[in-house]
Parts: sequence; C-alpha cells; structure tokens
Amino acid sequence: MSVDAKVSGRPAPPAARRGVLTDRVYEAVKAMVMDHVIQPDARVGIEAISRSLGVSATPVREALSRLESDGLVVKRSLSGYRATALLTRQGVEQLFEMRLLLEPSAAALAAECAEDVDLDRIETLVEEMQGLPDKGRSYAVYGRFAVLDQRFHDALAAASGRTMLAAAVERLHAHLHLFRLSPVTGGSPATVVEHGRILRAVLRRSPERASEAMREHLELSLGRQLDRYGQGGS
Repeated sequence: MSVDAKVSGRPAPPAARRGVLTDRVYEAVKAMVMDHVIQPDARVGIEAISRSLGVSATPVREALSRLESDGLVVKRSLSGYRATALLTRQGVEQLFEMRLLLEPSAAALAAECAEDVDLDRIETLVEEMQGLPDKGRSYAVYGRFAVLDQRFHDALAAASGRTMLAAAVERLHAHLHLFRLSPVTGGSPATVVEHGRILRAVLRRSPERASEAMREHLELSLGRQLDRYGQGGS
C-alpha cells in the first residue's frame, strides 16, 4: 500500500498500484542484468523471470521495454529480448570519445545558463555521492553510486539549457554500461573529487574552467576504465 493510501485510509487506485509494481519489476530485472544473473548477450526468458519474481508477464514486458531504452537489452525479431553484450575496450574508447565531444560543452553552457534550482540539484547530487561505495558484489551495493553518478552528468547537461544536447548525453546511458562491466570500479573517491571541481567551476560561472574540469574528469575516468583491460586487452 502506498504512503498516500495509508494516510487517506483508502486503497491506492489500480493505476498507481500497477505503476509501483512495474517500477519494482524494472529495478529487479535491471539488477539481474547488471549483476550478470542474466548473462551478457543471453536470451531473456520472460516466463522464467515472471516465475522468479512472482508476477505476471505484463510488468516484465514493460520492464524490458524500459531496459531496451536504457540500452541494457535489445529486442530481436523471432528471438525476443537478449541482454546486450558488454563493451569491449574499443567500445569504451568510443563511448568516451562521444562523451568528450558533448559533456565539456554542456558543462561550459551550464556555467553560463544554469538557474539556481539547477545549481542546487547538482550540488545535492555531489553531496549525496560522498561516502557511497562504487564497488561490491552486487548492484544492490554500488547501484546508488552509479545512479547518482549518471544523474550528476545528466543534470549538468540539462542545466546547459540545450534540449538536444541534454538528450544526447542522457541517451548514452554511459554509467549503466560502465558499471555493468565489473562490480569493482574503485573510482569513487576520485570521482567525487573530480565532480566537486566541476561543480565549483559552474558555481563560479566560469565556462572555461567548467569545460576543462569536465574534460579532465572524463580523461581520468577513461584511464580508470581502460586499466581493467590491461595492455592489449579487448
């Protein structure tokens, strides 16, 4: 029962209950993909997931549709849904190539255009990330850090005032793909420090510093990601 229903004494309407159920199933299936319970490039069995979660097939299909938008599953004709393959080293490099084209510009524009409400939201995200683990054996442990990391970058892009630029950054779903590579990333202290530098540049309304801080953050993050492959890894 929802909080509103408890307060009012009335049951939540059917549409609200369906929405809560769909959200819960979405989070559960996303965790399965992130934790490789559903192996990369493996077929996603809707009936098996329905049984394991004790729900009908409908919310599972709705969850998979959302995960397709996230880039975590793909729907193929005649074979249904499959989990997407993990990024290769080349894929990581190409992802950061796109980010380096988009996000320094977004940070610079945010320094110029962000409203107070935008700045408050970005600052809150940086504060919430402090002390959170970005590594662990399951998405339940490091998922909050990953979500806030993504929201920080999306919020900065949204603060740029450029709708198409913000949409392009969000559509990359970069953090879902990167955290899915391994439950151990080891970058949280550095990431929070680097986010702080970006935030300070934006708060000071310095486009040049904001762009430079974002570029430095992305280059350092790329280096941390490539370390997992070693020399000559794929």
